[in-house]
Amino acid sequence: MPSMDAEPVFRGVIALELRNGTPPDRAALAVDAAGQIAERLGRDLAAQVPAVTGCELALLGAHFDPAEALRPGWPLHRRALELLQRAPGKAQGARIVGFGADARGEVPLPLQADPELTGGGLRVLPFVLRGDQVSTVTAALEERLLDHGMLSADTALAVQEALAAQIEHGRLLSLHDLLAMTALQYRNVGLDGLWSLLEAALLAPDSEYLLDAPPEPLARYVQGQVQIALLDPVAWRRRNQPDASDPQQLERGFKLFQMRQRQYAAVLQAHAVPVEFVHCRAGEAAALC
Repeated sequence: MPSMDAEPVFRGVIALELRNGTPPDRAALAVDAAGQIAERLGRDLAAQVPAVTGCELALLGAHFDPAEALRPGWPLHRRALELLQRAPGKAQGARIVGFGADARGEVPLPLQADPELTGGGLRVLPFVLRGDQVSTVTAALEERLLDHGMLSADTALAVQEALAAQIEHGRLLSLHDLLAMTALQYRNVGLDGLWSLLEAALLAPDSEYLLDAPPEPLARYVQGQVQIALLDPVAWRRRNQPDASDPQQLERGFKLFQMRQRQYAAVLQAHAVPVEFVHCRAGEAAALC
């Protein structure tokens, strides 16, 4: 995965599969629990790759929707790294730091999840590793975590109790693993085209990508945003169903197309990819710059 930082960093998450999709009662770990769980996280990672013990670790002790972790520039992991850089104890060797709610139980801004993205069955707690060995550690963790990265029983129990959550499974994943799982999920529900746009925004932000595959929306990723073509019924019919003649069929088809456009926009916005709707009467890609 391309790095957005000059300094090599491993980006990972604790992924919590919630029983029956029931959200945790607490938005974040208490500060003491965040430190203790960060220590256990370091131990669990070192059990997979012993060289982790030479790396610094920072855990954001709040749970987020996966879409919040998969946003351009990886903002949650950038927050974790910034907090680690400001944390005391730099001269004391490899630090393990957990960031949680303050002494009054209030969740500070860097740990506040998007209130519009609650209710999903999977929540993630982001963490980062950095240090001289992080490149070697990253390669080894990418090899192991997807297949072998179950949280240890005591770590999973500690997270469950600290968040007042009902957890079915707890796993350790690299950000690359989370990307792959999300891609598979979107493709399994027929959103291949949407994933291609999102992948360009996340992994090649300076690139351009045109989605021109009827009956999917006509869209282009360019200059950090996705433009979606707004078609009138005539342009839509010309592009998608030129041989159809039944008025009711055409009306239903156009409404479904509009719903698909709104679905694309909602998912892209959940991943913090800006969306612009562009009027395109001719229904041609040239209308999208």
